[in-house]
Amino acid sequence: MNSSNNASLHEHHCDACRSDAAPITEFEAKELMTSIPLWGISNVTGVDQLVRTYTFKNFVEALKFTNRVGDIAEKENHHPEIRTEWGKVTVLWWTHKISGLHKNDFVMAAQTDQLFEN
Repeated sequence: MNSSNNASLHEHHCDACRSDAAPITEFEAKELMTSIPLWGISNVTGVDQLVRTYTFKNFVEALKFTNRVGDIAEKENHHPEIRTEWGKVTVLWWTHKISGLHKNDFVMAAQTDQLFEN
């Protein structure tokens, strides 16, 4: 995986993930993080997850964004945890089947950033 491939990470699509798929390596995670620099990796109950909080002017704008994230999640059949509050939305991506991070999570984080920018 090289950084030229990561430049358009938001244009990728999720590959079907099986429960025996290997989580990405620490090296791969560091490389992929360069494409989504505003995201962090948080360990929640032993599971690495990508996390980012987006801010909005009000609840209505936050809810619209939440619904747009839901739309791409359904399209890619990969679903995040989404927390919607007044003026902010926190999104967490990880792959439930492997209890960790897969390239799909980084693709979805990049797609989420793309939604926010447009």
